[in-house]
Amino acid sequence: MSNTFGRLFKLTTFGESHGVSVGGIIDGFPAGFLVDLNNIQSKVNLRRPGKSNLTSSRDELDIVEFQSGIFEKKTLGSPISFLIKNKDFKKKDYKGVKGLFRPSHADFTYEKKYGIRDPYGGGRSSARETVCRVVAGALASQFLDQKGISVFSYVSSVGDIKLTKSYKDLDFSKIYKNEIFCPDDICALEMKKKIQEIKGAGDTIGGCVSTVIKGVPIGLGEPIYNKLNAALSFALMSINAAKGVEFGSGFSSINMLGSAHNDLFVKKGNKIGTSTNHSGGIQGGISNGEDIFFNVAFKPVSSVMVNQKTVDKDQEEVTFFNRGRHDPCVVSRAVPVVESMVSMVLMDMYLLNLSSK
Repeated sequence: MSNTFGRLFKLTTFGESHGVSVGGIIDGFPAGFLVDLNNIQSKVNLRRPGKSNLTSSRDELDIVEFQSGIFEKKTLGSPISFLIKNKDFKKKDYKGVKGLFRPSHADFTYEKKYGIRDPYGGGRSSARETVCRVVAGALASQFLDQKGISVFSYVSSVGDIKLTKSYKDLDFSKIYKNEIFCPDDICALEMKKKIQEIKGAGDTIGGCVSTVIKGVPIGLGEPIYNKLNAALSFALMSINAAKGVEFGSGFSSINMLGSAHNDLFVKKGNKIGTSTNHSGGIQGGISNGEDIFFNVAFKPVSSVMVNQKTVDKDQEEVTFFNRGRHDPCVVSRAVPVVESMVSMVLMDMYLLNLSSK
């Protein structure tokens, strides 16, 4: 089982949804870096459940406890280990699922592959693990800040409610001003109503998280197997419920002609840039100095509060009703996770690029 992400900047995570704790080991972070521990905790708090009726009611404090690798707020160059204790888990909610397979969950595939599974909250397959990614991503983000690289993720759609403005017309400082994490208050209100409506019916709904990366230098990524867009896609598709990624013009490009889609090179001050950005800031797998932007599609959460048919281990048909605590829409809590995965990829690519010449 693969539990480690990254090549030079690495994160290894451990723990299950309803276990004693989750945590991770970060390796490859340079020594002597002054860490803002409060900033890391604040990023983790953005993902934390139980803050509103739009998310799971599981009320975890998610206090990050660093165990090693940091001395007097500076990195030592050694592995940075951390622990987050699970406090508010209810195993009784899952007693009825031990012998059956929940629709569209990892129950069936996990058990068939490994011959065993932890049924409580999805065990290792649970999105609970993503809190560890936010810790590592927040640390990577501080490194990127010093290099002038900024990552902005936000909710751009919930169901058929879509933010139609170009990202260039958005004020990213407003992203975390509402509970949807959408930088447009009017659109956020409509999204909130939609989620509440779906939740009231016991169902769930999907949506989209968009990301803009500014300040990326020319040259991150490689032309063949370690393309920047491929590395980002790999990272983003590892997030629970992610179903698709598109960069720049994405799938809409199939309706364009090449002459219209080409990003023409122009002089921008004393630099070369492009007049348009259909490429989304990446060409030939390598960053070109323009803004990188992409969308990530998230499916409706599989845990719904309605009766559903399934089968048990004996292949007998049964009717199943989910009794756990789950998000009616995952996109808001996915925003800090997306930012974190992007930050980890960019830091890894930055370190790899130092040895490319």
